[in-house]
Amino acid sequence: MEILEFLKWPLAASLIIAGIHAYLGVHVVERGVIFVDLALAQIAALGATIGILAGLDAHSESTYWVSLAFAVLGAGVFAMARSRRRHIPQEAFIGIAYAVASAATILAMSKATGETEHLKDMLIGNILAVSREDVLRTAALYAVIGVFHYIFRKKFLLISMNPQEATAQGISIRWWDFLFYVSFGFVVTRSVAIAGVLMVFCYLIVPSVGAMLFADRIGPRLAIGWTMGTLVSALGVYLSVKMDTPTGATIVCTFGAVLVTMFLIHLMIYHGHAAEKRPELKGAGIRAFEAENDK
Repeated sequence: MEILEFLKWPLAASLIIAGIHAYLGVHVVERGVIFVDLALAQIAALGATIGILAGLDAHSESTYWVSLAFAVLGAGVFAMARSRRRHIPQEAFIGIAYAVASAATILAMSKATGETEHLKDMLIGNILAVSREDVLRTAALYAVIGVFHYIFRKKFLLISMNPQEATAQGISIRWWDFLFYVSFGFVVTRSVAIAGVLMVFCYLIVPSVGAMLFADRIGPRLAIGWTMGTLVSALGVYLSVKMDTPTGATIVCTFGAVLVTMFLIHLMIYHGHAAEKRPELKGAGIRAFEAENDK
């Protein structure tokens, strides 16, 4: 019971992160910007490092706001990088931003050696250290972001899934892209500070990919993604207790194992059905082969 009490808030944080990231993951996968969260997270880490170099306390609200300001700046860059002509993929700009931000963070860390451990926690996370106050503040922030996306859900979904139609309707792609990435930056900056980059990436991408194996429409995909995120979070925390392993790494590995299982089930169900529906094609192919040999 003591262990369960200790893991209560880390599990709550995992479920809250799963809820918002499963939804955002649908947009990220549809846009084809899979590594945008890594790039924004690294840009936010660079902002935190700059704040520390400027004399701010690593755990202060001021450092968080500097980090968030850098994430907003990155959101503006990614929104501007989306070109109608698509002659340069947006993912290329995202990759460049990630590489430059990583290098700049390493350079800055070399001048702030006293805070290296905190910066390491920001990158890899320490979800076991999350407090009740952290969970409540995160839940409040994500609720605001969720309401914002719900109000403007039609525009965001149209831009993510059918940008040509959005342009035809006169919607400003870059403006709404900017709003999307800014809200995304708020979420990523907060999530990475709690869970680290690896867990945030898994919560963002894996439930969405798993849902796409079994559903095409947004509603079912969200339902599958939220269910997967919730169950895997609980299972990962449980396994970390049973095996006495790091919680974050255990959850990430559990996500990977569950996704592989879902993919194998997908192969058995859909490929099996496809083979059953095409026996006549196989027969026609054999007859055609025999006729060709008779000639």
